[in-house]
Amino acid sequence: MAKTGSLTINSENIFPIIKKWLYSDHDIFYRELVSNGCDAITKLKKLEVMGEWQKPEDVEFKITVTVDSNDKTITFTDNGLGMTMEEVDEYINQIAFSGAQDFLEKYKDKANEDQIIGHFGLGFYSAFMVADKVTIDTLSYREGAAPVHWESDGGTEYEMEEGDKTSFGTTIKLYLNEESLEFCNEYRAREVLEKYCSFMPVEIYLENSSAEPQYDTIEKDELTEKDTIIETIVEEAKTEEKENENGEKEVVEISPAREKYKILKRPVPENDIHPLWNKHPNECTEEEYKGFYRKVFHDYKEPLFWIHLNMDYPFNLKGILYFPKLNLNYDSLEGVIKLYNNQVFIADNIKEVIPEFLMLLKGVIDCPDLPLNVSRSALQNDGFVKKISDYITKKVADKLSGMFKTDRENYEKYWDDINPFIKFGCLKDEKFAEKMNDYIIFKNLEGKYFTLADCLEENKEKHENTVFYITDEKEQSQYINMFKQEGMDAVYMTQNIDSPFINFLEQKNENVKFLAINSDLSDSFKEEMTEEAREAMKGDADALTEVFKKALGNDKLEVKVEKLKNEAVSSMITVSEDSRRMQEMMKMYTMPGMDPSMFGAGGETLVLNYNNKLVQYVLNHREGGHIQEICEQLYDLAALSHGSLTPERMTKFIARSNDIMILMADMGKEEE
Repeated sequence: MAKTGSLTINSENIFPIIKKWLYSDHDIFYRELVSNGCDAITKLKKLEVMGEWQKPEDVEFKITVTVDSNDKTITFTDNGLGMTMEEVDEYINQIAFSGAQDFLEKYKDKANEDQIIGHFGLGFYSAFMVADKVTIDTLSYREGAAPVHWESDGGTEYEMEEGDKTSFGTTIKLYLNEESLEFCNEYRAREVLEKYCSFMPVEIYLENSSAEPQYDTIEKDELTEKDTIIETIVEEAKTEEKENENGEKEVVEISPAREKYKILKRPVPENDIHPLWNKHPNECTEEEYKGFYRKVFHDYKEPLFWIHLNMDYPFNLKGILYFPKLNLNYDSLEGVIKLYNNQVFIADNIKEVIPEFLMLLKGVIDCPDLPLNVSRSALQNDGFVKKISDYITKKVADKLSGMFKTDRENYEKYWDDINPFIKFGCLKDEKFAEKMNDYIIFKNLEGKYFTLADCLEENKEKHENTVFYITDEKEQSQYINMFKQEGMDAVYMTQNIDSPFINFLEQKNENVKFLAINSDLSDSFKEEMTEEAREAMKGDADALTEVFKKALGNDKLEVKVEKLKNEAVSSMITVSEDSRRMQEMMKMYTMPGMDPSMFGAGGETLVLNYNNKLVQYVLNHREGGHIQEICEQLYDLAALSHGSLTPERMTKFIARSNDIMILMADMGKEEE
């Protein structure tokens, strides 16, 4: 007689909770049901190793997922432990629902973002997110056990009786609801299995009951006992008529008669039960690492290098972290760190476990010791999880510092790609910053790499404790040339992350000051002048300032007159370091849709070269014709060498340049 009963929690209470808080992705029932099957097989294997059970010779452990779009069903079959009627009653009817009760009480008032990332003993009941009806047919491995059939419509009432299953293990069948029919599509099923089950420790096979059978044709010597022969194909011997040495014609056999077999296509597992991270690093080849990267991340650009994590004590953690070729702007980067528990995929980018800066990398981390039956906020405050995070950070820093010490050439070669990651790590993680402090390098004007200490030592005679840097090679080309001419050096800091990173470096190194190459003009660029000469120039400087303010219609314009060594330079623009940093900060926090130019270009100074002929012409003819055009042109030329003009200013600049060339052409005609 069938046993019937009511489950202790109403579906209107538990299933909205399961859907909303426990499982944010409905496809996760695949993971739960397949991993339950894996657990059952793993436990049976252990009993075999312990000598408490003998595996039949013809049994191969596996999990089969069968989809049937005609019947709208999915069936999960394993040949693991199986269950007796008492065990079904205990594990399905009681324990899971008491676990659900605990969960309901603890998390009913929690917000959606505080999701649980692991198992709750509720894995089986995830099936009811997608199914109107679920059946279980199971037979325990125990000798003399009776098969059990269990079924439930909607998850609130069940019926359990003796079944008819003849082989040990468990079969769970889901009758899908109308909203979830996508999951009995073969391609969707394969996609979900790849997502969650790619590395589970038991082979998983996918079958499609609705599909036409597929076949292979093989040679006789390729045939195995497991193959299902559909048809024997006999190929007759091939012959050809040829002349022999005597000129007589005879029939020659080209290829002998042979048998081939048409067989049912051999099933191929959907997963790799021996993932690369479980191997010892010494056993892995470079091609295996690259192949694994392509397979997992579908990225056909080769990674730069990788770190193989392998730790047994004080916790078990394995994994591989890859350094991909990064984009130059760190704020647009997004890597993928996949978290596993005993080869079962948990989630991508769990920031409570994996340090935030590592999210720029791509990799897999498998940690069986990770507490999963907790909320993310609980993980964040878990001391054990903090140790895992610290260990990963340490291994990454060790790898990078080790490369700097033993393979400096490659470290420098990779620097352009890995430096956003390293700088972001220093900004986000104090321990990482301490470990990497001596291994941060800077590229100078000659393309050579130096540490900060090297930079200061190299340039201490020219600019003690000051590091000049370039933010845009194109816009600052005039300043770069002046530096080179004077034998001065600067370093490239051209990425988005460099602005906050410079502030970080100055805080860490109190005596060091970073200055943009166009923030001011060093005394090295100026001619030496006596105090008398400087005093004599002061009047001319005031006159030039007045002329330019008037010509440009800007009373607030900052003008500075300097006697530069290079007579060819007429005008330049400098931006004070403080103003530039303020502008950078404002741009970083600009709301989407806002124009960064609205913050203006404060801190700009127009520098005029007293040694330049054009500047002297303005000084000597300041009441004459075309002075306004020349002043505007000198200002726009300075702005162009510093950066770019607004569309309106560029239009005027081009028109004015044409006018000046016409004027020059007319003057040339008069001279003729």
